Amino acid sequence: MTDTWLIVGLGNPGAEYKGNRHNVGQMVLDELAGRMGGKFKTHKARAQVLEGRLGIGGPRVVLSKPMSYMNVSGGPVSGLANFYGIDPDHVVAVHDEIDIPFNTIKLKCGGGEGGHNGLRDMSKALATKDYLRVRVGVGRPPGRMDTADYVLRDFGTTERKDLPFLLDEAADAVEMLVREGLTAAQQKFHPAKSDVQE
Repeated sequence: MTDTWLIVGLGNPGAEYKGNRHNVGQMVLDELAGRMGGKFKTHKARAQVLEGRLGIGGPRVVLSKPMSYMNVSGGPVSGLANFYGIDPDHVVAVHDEIDIPFNTIKLKCGGGEGGHNGLRDMSKALATKDYLRVRVGVGRPPGRMDTADYVLRDFGTTERKDLPFLLDEAADAVEMLVREGLTAAQQKFHPAKSDVQE
């Protein structure tokens, strides 16, 4: 049991996936790493990690980008949780979410994975669904486009203009979640008409 938080940015390794919608979780972690002024290092648990604090005197965190493919993210996450002695209630998954519109952030604890293979593998490896999620909206595929094809494509031209603001807001949401708790973060980042318990 520790007060350290494990913040996981889900995505796929390799330059060809770097700009994909599916990798938005890792993009958010790059934003957080920039704020912390640190660089990721390779960890034996098949992940890139950055240890530090969120702000001066802030909570201790381990930022992590699994180096495995999305659908087998669970092994690196559970390996890091065991290595650092972090319980699931101090694990935060930052991931793409097709069920909410682009430019929207939602937060929750537990619940279903909504067909997200990275979350499904994390839940299996951690033996619980009760970890925190920062859901970064990428919107639904247009027309009849296959969901996998959609999330494995880069953001569109218009989206890329707004992407820096979305990543900044998602990083703010992670910081507030860790500092002030889920309810406070939901109240700030969810649209007013939304049910904060979602």
